[in-house]
Amino acid sequence: MIPMKSIGLRAVAGAAIVASLLGCGEKKQKQADERVPVTVATAEQKDIPVQVRVIGSVQPISSVAVRALVAGQLQRVSFREGDDVRKGQILFTIDPRPYEATLAQAEANLARDQAQARNADAEATRYAELVKKDYVTREDYDKFASGAEAANAVVAADRAAVQNARLQLAYCEIRSPLDGRTGSLLVQAGNLVKANDTTPLVTINQITPVYVTFSVPESQLGDVRARGLGNVPVSASPQQGGGTPQAGKLTFVDNAVDAQTGTITLKATFTNEGRVLWPGEFVNVAMTLSNRLNATVVPVQAVQNGQKGQYVYVVTSGDGIQMRPVTIVQQVDNQAVISKGVNPGETVVTDGQIRLTLKSKVDVKKSL
Repeated sequence: MIPMKSIGLRAVAGAAIVASLLGCGEKKQKQADERVPVTVATAEQKDIPVQVRVIGSVQPISSVAVRALVAGQLQRVSFREGDDVRKGQILFTIDPRPYEATLAQAEANLARDQAQARNADAEATRYAELVKKDYVTREDYDKFASGAEAANAVVAADRAAVQNARLQLAYCEIRSPLDGRTGSLLVQAGNLVKANDTTPLVTINQITPVYVTFSVPESQLGDVRARGLGNVPVSASPQQGGGTPQAGKLTFVDNAVDAQTGTITLKATFTNEGRVLWPGEFVNVAMTLSNRLNATVVPVQAVQNGQKGQYVYVVTSGDGIQMRPVTIVQQVDNQAVISKGVNPGETVVTDGQIRLTLKSKVDVKKSL
């Protein structure tokens, strides 16, 4: 005979098991009915540029290290470092007084020797008439003629000396050789400067326009050459952002491929009127080789990576989903170009994929 106490315990245990089974059934039912909140976007069809994206650097088209061509005391600096300067603008003035004195002396020597040359020419002319009448010997005439030629040669040398003195005096005013922006001032007023010193007075860089130099794989060389220089659009923007991408054109292709890297160096010219690009900085470069017409694009965040490759979740009728393997041929900004797996107009999940299974139902919260 089974004790009553044991029967009561078994009844309680059975009731607990039944209650547990009922709770699990309700939980599974609840999970099956639960909808996963997701964000979605519609696959679009548009023309997408086929681009090569690399890192490039900005270079000034012209960069001049300004040096003194004569020695002397730097008398005046006519700009502030970092100023924009125009071609022909006076930048520095070297004390001109020693060179003014040299010029005055050269001009005086020229005047003296010109007077002597005129006298020698006159004597040679007189003796030319006398020798015709046999009043003087031919030897006497030759002496005066050669003396006149020597005097004229001295005058020519004096003229060259005057021109050189004027040139040296002109070098006392150092002018900008181009339109550009000055860098750090390396010599202050009052210092003595040397002619053709190794240290420049200042360096001037041309800011508008500028070059952007970059390298692309040699496999792209055929496409670049097929388009031709000037027909390949290039855009560049600072890596740190903060500026609108600037438009330029390819203007230079190097004459050889680098055998070590398998790349070729290119240059694009940018007007850079807004001075978004600055010499020496690194920029993001996009070179457009062609256009991909009627391409299917989806937001990049819709593409997931799995063991079998890339895939997206496509929302079907009845709020169900399908997991579709896709082939990505290009990524442009925040859009992925899909050649296979998704059709234009289909809805793809862009956020919330981590909670999805193939049997999930979705609750669309927001569309992009």
